[in-house]
Amino acid sequence: MSSSTAQIGVTGLAVMGSNLARNFARNGFTVAVHNRTAAKTKALVEEFGHEGSFVAAESAQEFVEALERPRRLIVMVKAGEPTDAVIREFAPLLEPGDVIIDGGNAHFEDTRRRERELREQGLHFVGAGISGGEEGALLGPSIMPGGPAESYASLGPLLEKISAKAADGTPCVSHVGPDGAGHFVKMVHNGIEYADMQLIAEAYHLLREVAGYSPAKIAETFRAWNGGRLDSYLMEITAEVLAHTDATTGRPFVDVVADAAEQKGTGRWTVQIALDLGVPVSGIAEAVFARAVSGHGELRGAARELAGPAAAPLSGEAADAFAAQVEQALYASKIVSYTQGFHQIQAGSTEYGWNVDLGAVASLWRGGCIIRAAFLDRIRAAYDARPGLPSLLADEHFARETGAAQNDWREVLVAAVRGGIPVPAFAASLAYYDALRAERLPAALTQGQRDFFGAHTYRRTDREGSFHTLWSGDRSEVRTD
Repeated sequence: MSSSTAQIGVTGLAVMGSNLARNFARNGFTVAVHNRTAAKTKALVEEFGHEGSFVAAESAQEFVEALERPRRLIVMVKAGEPTDAVIREFAPLLEPGDVIIDGGNAHFEDTRRRERELREQGLHFVGAGISGGEEGALLGPSIMPGGPAESYASLGPLLEKISAKAADGTPCVSHVGPDGAGHFVKMVHNGIEYADMQLIAEAYHLLREVAGYSPAKIAETFRAWNGGRLDSYLMEITAEVLAHTDATTGRPFVDVVADAAEQKGTGRWTVQIALDLGVPVSGIAEAVFARAVSGHGELRGAARELAGPAAAPLSGEAADAFAAQVEQALYASKIVSYTQGFHQIQAGSTEYGWNVDLGAVASLWRGGCIIRAAFLDRIRAAYDARPGLPSLLADEHFARETGAAQNDWREVLVAAVRGGIPVPAFAASLAYYDALRAERLPAALTQGQRDFFGAHTYRRTDREGSFHTLWSGDRSEVRTD
């Protein structure tokens, strides 16, 4: 085996790792490949060796020796302890300036720890969020690398070559920020993905139960919407799923699939970290909880006989008019889910000193990733025009569109309530919109309650300072600061 000939190495050759290695090879790079079981390494080279230049390594030492300096080693194994085990195996074999890249869905706090530990050994560690699934890994993913800026100087050109390209030709990859920034942004990407999928599912549910549309008719409707402002990868594939007929039964595919959605954890992380940061991501949270509810079969079974409304579906022009209202509600709610996600990235960037460019994040999500959508161009433009934009809903274009949609948005929720159809993400999105635009919130009463039972104090609207009312006495007020 030739030594020091590979520009990049991939260890961990399950589907994602194999496809990523093939992507590099197809783009003209010599790729060192390694797996815990040598048989998988051999099989990859035998099956796909014609696609480009591979160097098969049976041992960790051979793998490292195959890489030219500075060595760039991508780890594609399961998050958690398996990733730590691979790092422990390879780090002693590397030299100062070499780069280890974790391309899995690691928790960003693990990435921060690993970056700190490897920095002390003179090694660069890059936590890179990779989105696009198996197909994206092979044909061009969206890549969100964090870690030291200097590591991107050697790694960036390779990632830019294999990444997805936006419609304007821009590579869907850029250096996100230090230590765990890349995996944090990927985590939030997945949270938005949860919300987006739930919102589309709720739109489907409403069109089926209220408008009386068949799955095939909804597929046709979604294809039409995908030709406009709702143009996105998720809308595109949803139409395909709804149009599919089960070969065994001849029924709509969606009717033979168990209605219990699974999850792998990144959506939960998004909500958990949002709580830690004090950032409201209610639409994303409801999407996570909706999956949780769907999976509790016993709970749902015990409640199956609960009373609910009986309503006949609409038909004809009334059904089509309702569908147009659902499109408005879906679009406005989608804006809210991205608003919440970008707010969380902004808060995380401030908390950890990452200086994340939100416009750049929107740009690298325009291709390759699961949440790629046409309106990301407009999100990028909004943040480029106003880098300190506090909220997407403060952008004049998005404010105008949500304002134009809000009456139909409300009518859709009324129809859902009357029909007994759960739309938690639609409802949470509208509540968020209304909370932000409200002049006064009932939090004033909440503060009074907290002061009454716990002497937690409150602030006033008419003068500065913190105050406490002596509720058990003459109810006089004392200043506490």
